[in-house]
Amino acid sequence: MSLLDQLDARILLALDADPDATVLALAHSLGISRNTVHARLRRMTENGALGSFSKRVAPSALGYPLVAFVWIAISQTENDPSVEKLAEIPEIVEMHATTGDADLLVKVVARDPQDLRRLTGRMLAVEGVVRTNTALSLVEAMPHRVRSLLEEAAG
Repeated sequence: MSLLDQLDARILLALDADPDATVLALAHSLGISRNTVHARLRRMTENGALGSFSKRVAPSALGYPLVAFVWIAISQTENDPSVEKLAEIPEIVEMHATTGDADLLVKVVARDPQDLRRLTGRMLAVEGVVRTNTALSLVEAMPHRVRSLLEEAAG
């Protein structure tokens, strides 16, 4: 992934302010050509700097209001196959390899506590998963954000 420059950050800030803005509207508001905006958005998408639209969808709108974080310990001999199998579980919306007592930290969504219990059972059934430790999210104290980083990058 290449680093974003000042103009990339300005384009993303404009999109953050108006997610429905057209390429033409972005070009006009930023005082740059439509082709420049289009090319930069395509480059940012292709190199992974700009994520998919689905990242904006709230799982609660799909019937998954419960959020939990699960630490997963995996047998070191089964690491890669276990991660691949876990990634097939739709309710796992984020997964990070970590240091410490557990090997993975996953963010999961569930319909209710019973659904979370089913989900943790499914994770434990994956070959190589040794144990899990679950923490419920009571409230999202601060949502995911990068706007302040974009503002800094935009100058």
